[in-house]
Amino acid sequence: MSAAVPVSSRLPVFPWDKLTPYKSTAAAHPDGIVDLSVGTPVDPVPELIQQALITAADSPGYPTVWGTGALRDALTGWVERRLGAVGVEHENVLPVVGSKELVAWLPTQLGLGAGDKVAYPRLAYPTYEVGARLCGAEPVAYDDPTELDPAGLRLLWLNSPSNPTGRVLPKDELVRIVAWAREHGVLLFSDECYLELGWEAEPVSVLHPDVCGGSYEGIVAVHSLSKRSNLAGYRAAFVAGDAAVLGELLLIRKHGGMMTPAPVQAAMVAALADDTHVAEQRARYAQRRAVLREALEAHGFRIEHSEASLYLWATRDEPCWETVEYLAGLGILVAPGDFYGPAGDRFVRVALTATDERVAAAVKRLA
Repeated sequence: MSAAVPVSSRLPVFPWDKLTPYKSTAAAHPDGIVDLSVGTPVDPVPELIQQALITAADSPGYPTVWGTGALRDALTGWVERRLGAVGVEHENVLPVVGSKELVAWLPTQLGLGAGDKVAYPRLAYPTYEVGARLCGAEPVAYDDPTELDPAGLRLLWLNSPSNPTGRVLPKDELVRIVAWAREHGVLLFSDECYLELGWEAEPVSVLHPDVCGGSYEGIVAVHSLSKRSNLAGYRAAFVAGDAAVLGELLLIRKHGGMMTPAPVQAAMVAALADDTHVAEQRARYAQRRAVLREALEAHGFRIEHSEASLYLWATRDEPCWETVEYLAGLGILVAPGDFYGPAGDRFVRVALTATDERVAAAVKRLA
């Protein structure tokens, strides 16, 4: 009997491993590395969230997959308050164990497989493609989703604000895409994890009544507390939208034991109830963004899109790995644009997630 083909054979090479030699180069800088490659938060978890976690530390029992009533109240309240959604019930929300887990395993949990298609933006977070490949579906990249052949298309990913480009889809474009997806019976998931980080544009959720017409049929939004609340280490995220879709996911996730830990659920309640720490964190990122952008442009880079999110999409009009190598020589590590698709092969993604001291070091080196 032949050996089973490993599932990992369906997947691309884990992209971040390719950066290892450039990281070594950057780390050799006399003043140390400035790592602007991975968008991982570096600022402290707000004290009120830490306290909520500590208070809930004595949680010996199993948590529920659907979350506590308090968490569901917090989720529905935030979705209505922050996204402008209306009539959001507990059945319209579901906590998940970080948004990357959801993105990677969603096609599998939806029952997709060979013969099905999963579509995502031409420049995109690599995990959309990974999710399609894990279940054996066909990954399809698009420039305009309404130009796709809807035959066999079972899942359509939007991402606004975009990772990596920071592009924000205007409201009228969202309206057009939602209408097209509904017309063709295509389930639409909108990754909105950077929605609270709009700079030169105001991101709009697909759950806003101006976009969805007050109905959540066929649409789900994905949100994360990783960036807004510095909770990447907590794995705290949720989905909101079509109750039928979320009800099916809830059943499957119960069987799979996909439970957000009870202390993290308590921390999420505290985080979602407080807007002050979000504004403070936004201010930190805005300052870092301003000085990095100015330094990069003065150094000869061109910044495209980047009107939202935690990244600057930058180019010197050369192959991206040449830019990565050049900046590594200055002790600055960035992500090559081709991590996010061949269309990014002349760009690099510069993250704002470094301390003020390290950002200042990068600005000094670029000067």
